[in-house]
Amino acid sequence: MKVTLDSNIKLEKIEWVSLWGERWRNAGRNARLGVHGKKLRVDLARITAGGITGFGMANLPKERAESLLGNSLRDMFTEDGLVQPAFFDLEFPLLDWLGQVNNTPVYKLVAGDFFQAGDAPFRVPFYDTSLYFDDLDLADDKAAVELMQNEAREGWERGHRNFKAKVGRGARFMPLQAGMQRDIAIVNGLREVIGPDGYLMVDANNGFNLNLTKEFLAATREAKVFWLEEAFHEDDQLYSDLKEWLVAENLPVLIADGEGLASPLLIDWAKAGLINIVQYDMRGFGFRNWIELGRELDKAGVRSGPHNYGVLYGNYASAHVASAIKGFAFVEWDGGFVDGLDASAYRIEDGKLVVPDKAGFGLALDDKYFAAKVSESGWAV
Repeated sequence: MKVTLDSNIKLEKIEWVSLWGERWRNAGRNARLGVHGKKLRVDLARITAGGITGFGMANLPKERAESLLGNSLRDMFTEDGLVQPAFFDLEFPLLDWLGQVNNTPVYKLVAGDFFQAGDAPFRVPFYDTSLYFDDLDLADDKAAVELMQNEAREGWERGHRNFKAKVGRGARFMPLQAGMQRDIAIVNGLREVIGPDGYLMVDANNGFNLNLTKEFLAATREAKVFWLEEAFHEDDQLYSDLKEWLVAENLPVLIADGEGLASPLLIDWAKAGLINIVQYDMRGFGFRNWIELGRELDKAGVRSGPHNYGVLYGNYASAHVASAIKGFAFVEWDGGFVDGLDASAYRIEDGKLVVPDKAGFGLALDDKYFAAKVSESGWAV
């Protein structure tokens, strides 16, 4: 969507604060890290320009904010409504502001030629990413499977139909083969709970090697794993071997990677067919960068699955980039709430996130609460 802004509209005010909340359930360990916990933190900035506000996740020092005051908003955007790189540290608040100015959702501002809005609400596939190692204090595999199945049932009750489970217990927190045995039992048990139609993804957080990956995938064939994420640190030789093995075994498992300290050759390897889904982090990589990369990946037949964890705002922002990328796979959903942030316009329906047809990112702030927190622990310029 082409945008036109008056050059006289200047950035008048920036307010910043960290808001806190909780996940619906405590998140346990993964193959690398200890207990993730229940707390959620979102760093938010609210901008005012032309008497209109917009807000979004952002992390910038007060001195940087002071240097931005007085800048023309027109200079901060491209003609297509994307944020200029010099202002990426305010990218999400700026996009929300632009949506408010145009009374248009961000997903319509950035939509690709393939996107047809129609009269129906915009629905984006998403998955519950909350199935961590919550079973490590259980000695019995059967009890561990039942615990994780119950957690999946909780997600089902919230409207989830697609799930991602952490695997790689033998990398650090259990003996190698005992951990592998439990990984296999839990993934097979999860398929029993979510039924034949939901997508089931697994994430090893680089806790496998090539041979362990093959052992795991062979033993979970009936679970129909849709993608395996971060089996081991990206390596073109190992991924080439794995892809050949998957073809020989007639296993249609996709390879996903890229969320962390990814190899600079990751995109080349994806275009060569070694990686099927790229997962750069939504917050760290950014909205415009994701749109531009996603369209590049579309041409190569590679899918896009932005990583999002620990930042509630990213749940919603990720959904808006989906209209710009034809090969967008899923929103990664780290569910919970943050005090002062109203996301009630979004709905979860049968495995889809229903995105509101509201201006900006469709979120709202409790102004009184936000102002109090800015005064208490944030800053304003």
